[in-house]
Amino acid sequence: MIVVQLKEGENIERALKKFKRKYEKTGVVKELRSRQAYTKPSVKKRKSKQHAIYVQQIQQNEE
Repeated sequence: MIVVQLKEGENIERALKKFKRKYEKTGVVKELRSRQAYTKPSVKKRKSKQHAIYVQQIQQNEE
């Protein structure tokens, strides 16, 4: 449960900003999105391998 401490006379908009920051840090939305659709382990492995190749090519082009 997220608790936001407010000072006396603090603006509601500021409190909402604090709440949003705390909520994003928990990672709830990110986890929900990842659980909406199942991805097979082989697909995850293939994507991570493709990303690694992409990053490596970028690094080589910089040199």
